[in-house]
Amino acid sequence: MRVRGAPACCYHAAMSELSLRLLLLLHVVVPLLFFIASVYLALHVLFARFIMAPNSPVLWFFSVLTRPLTRPVQAILPRGLSDARLRTLSLAMYVVLWLASRSALNALIGVRPG
Repeated sequence: MRVRGAPACCYHAAMSELSLRLLLLLHVVVPLLFFIASVYLALHVLFARFIMAPNSPVLWFFSVLTRPLTRPVQAILPRGLSDARLRTLSLAMYVVLWLASRSALNALIGVRPG
């Protein structure tokens, strides 16, 4: 059964309007957060390679900004890992989470690629 005027690709019979809006909001917000985390980590990796001064305010800024992003990854990995390696692995994890969340939410909503 279809609602009149609703395109077949956008109609979900088991969803109320509120749940559909919530799902669409999650479809935008979750991948966006993972993308922003990836960008900040990528910038930190980039600046850490080019700035050699240990007292640099730029490196301090990025370390404060990305510390909450690397903490969960650090808990999983063995101790004694260098900061550069931890940032790189965190970046890889957030890129994978970004792409996986986009794919999963697209499949959940029913968006077809192309």
